[in-house]
Amino acid sequence: MSTFVCLIVAIAVLFCGCMGTTETDPVPGAQNQTPTPTPTAAPAEDVQVKVFHAGSLTGPFEKVKAAFEADHPGVTVLLEPAGSVDCIKKITENGKPADVLASADYYLIPEMMVPDDADWYLTFAKNRMVLTYSNESKYADEITAENWYEILDRDGVRWGFSDPNSDPCGYRTPMVIQLAEAYYEDDQIFETLVSEHSEITVTEADGVYTIHTADPKPDSTTLTIRPKSVELVQMVQAGGLDYAWEYRSVAVQNDLQFLELPEEIDLSSVAFAETYATVQTETKKGDGTAVYVGSPIVYGVTVPKIAEHPDLGIAFVEMLIGATGQEILTADGQPPIVPADGYGSVPEDLKPLVAVQA
Repeated sequence: MSTFVCLIVAIAVLFCGCMGTTETDPVPGAQNQTPTPTPTAAPAEDVQVKVFHAGSLTGPFEKVKAAFEADHPGVTVLLEPAGSVDCIKKITENGKPADVLASADYYLIPEMMVPDDADWYLTFAKNRMVLTYSNESKYADEITAENWYEILDRDGVRWGFSDPNSDPCGYRTPMVIQLAEAYYEDDQIFETLVSEHSEITVTEADGVYTIHTADPKPDSTTLTIRPKSVELVQMVQAGGLDYAWEYRSVAVQNDLQFLELPEEIDLSSVAFAETYATVQTETKKGDGTAVYVGSPIVYGVTVPKIAEHPDLGIAFVEMLIGATGQEILTADGQPPIVPADGYGSVPEDLKPLVAVQA
């Protein structure tokens, strides 16, 4: 046994000798030093690009956001949907910075932002007004482009649209209903559907109908009004409403059934621009009012002067109006304008994709 122990000890001594460190000259004071780890670069903080946009753009913009973030590592796109008027007011009245502003009515940009808050804008997509519903909606199996206004007037039918004072879809809906009177040759359509269930009224002068919506006060039994048109989608899906006025793209993106109306009244065609201009909506604006004249539905986009990351804002717009954005908009039921039309001091990076207008 003792011979075996001695053998083990000898092997251990030999092993330690083989593993011994090579002696070097000692560093003065080394015994008192604490090893310092190799410095590493701090991870870069994500850059946040803020995009204020019309609620009806939520679907396509979520897809553009995903594509943009994939192409720009370290960049996070923050989408903030709201009614277009409210989006712009956040910038012009509240001084809230945004790197991109996209409106469901392009005219709001030159009307409310140029020249103080923006010096250029693009028109990049079109849309049309439709009447959405579900399989559970009352008379869903009967409604057509010829009788929709009669269906909305039936007992127990609940329908709605968005607030004209904050959302273009809201001030466009009464226009469609007023235009319907001449198209269907029935001068009681607006009174029956809207005025009997709210404080919204119409006056006529020189062939132009002005719809007064500053204080709508819907009865919320037959007629419901919500701040944003997309809020009505959930109400239709849940059965809280039978019908809601939306953009065609919103209906497509949310798998809603919808009724397409004649081009003469759905605000979709430049061929009927003069007809659309015979109606206008007067809304509340601060202590006064603003008037929006009927016109084809065209979306606009800009990078506000208050943008914190204007270069990235321009890059986002570039993707939106380029091949990626065009494909996304088309798939989401929102025809792109190709090429986009540009107004004002369009950035050089965008000019190859834009038809600059005088």
